[in-house]
Amino acid sequence: MSTSRRDFLAGSSAGFAATALSTKVHAQTPRVPIRKIATEEAFATAELVKAWLEIARAQPSSSLDVQTGILSIFDNPRPGSNQDRFRRQLLDLDAERLASMDEASVDVQILSVTIPGVQMFAPSTASVAAIATNDHLAAAIARHPRRFAGLACLAPQDPASATKEMERAITRLGLNGFIVNSHTNNLYLDDPSFAPILEAAQALDRPIYLHPRAPSNGMAGPFRDYSMGGSIWGFGVEAGTHAVRLILSGVLDRYPRLRIVLGHMGEALPFWMWRLDHMAARRVKDGRMKPLSLAPSEYFKRNFAVTTSGFEAPEILDLVIKTAGIDNVMWAIDYPYESSLDAVAFMSAAKLTNDQRASIFHRNAERLFHLA
Repeated sequence: MSTSRRDFLAGSSAGFAATALSTKVHAQTPRVPIRKIATEEAFATAELVKAWLEIARAQPSSSLDVQTGILSIFDNPRPGSNQDRFRRQLLDLDAERLASMDEASVDVQILSVTIPGVQMFAPSTASVAAIATNDHLAAAIARHPRRFAGLACLAPQDPASATKEMERAITRLGLNGFIVNSHTNNLYLDDPSFAPILEAAQALDRPIYLHPRAPSNGMAGPFRDYSMGGSIWGFGVEAGTHAVRLILSGVLDRYPRLRIVLGHMGEALPFWMWRLDHMAARRVKDGRMKPLSLAPSEYFKRNFAVTTSGFEAPEILDLVIKTAGIDNVMWAIDYPYESSLDAVAFMSAAKLTNDQRASIFHRNAERLFHLA
């Protein structure tokens, strides 16, 4: 073998060895962890559970909320069942919840009261319950300030008290936004009686998380069979309908800086957006609807944010990013109803750039909810 060929092979071997070493070192270099803020994480209080059960036991068929959630979770669930676990974990804002977060490397949960919140109660009862629940939430955050943030509940059935509580929640309790569990007394937020609430949210520069609940009485009939009223179908249909009402009613022209958060990949609105634009334009042309300043898809990008709560489908994430815009998509788990480990694994494996992943995992939530 010639000297030049020996030198080449020797050099190549050294180069290959160096490359292999470099690859091995690179593979062993740990990734910088991305902060993970989960934006739809539920809790309950013992006082709310007691009040919900009093209504549910007195009127067991009064609403789909009673049938799909309250009785199954809180009225002596079968030991060892998912409902039994939900009940225990909803009431815990300390050791078990923090252990679950640590196991999945979740840095922060943004807590919000689970459905139906205070919205089943008489107005005076609901206002008192909202204050007590928000105090309970603020105390949990004070115990664990690096791990929890929170959304204040309010009583839409008492708008004057609701707006006072909204201001207290932000300016005195340091909470980060609001949770409205969809319809109240079968009315939606486009109803003129709720205008003070929308005005307050815009003025305080904090979003309203529009969380689904079982369909209101006017639309509940077809959902009573086959367990359709809950998370399998009814929740998403109900919340998506609520959001479309806000868009088509003109409410968002009156409150252009109002931000609404939808969970579960946008409650199907991204799929419907082209047709919403198409049919809204037709209805305006036909004189069947008042003209809007923007197309529905433009309101969606301007006024809405979307979370991934309880929805781990890569193709739907792609659609949501295209429809809502990357700056309007936030990660969520839907704890305790869904797995923290699965939610982290889904977002960690998604085909995103590092910058996109960081935006969804934490940056967008930090901006929208004013988190340090």
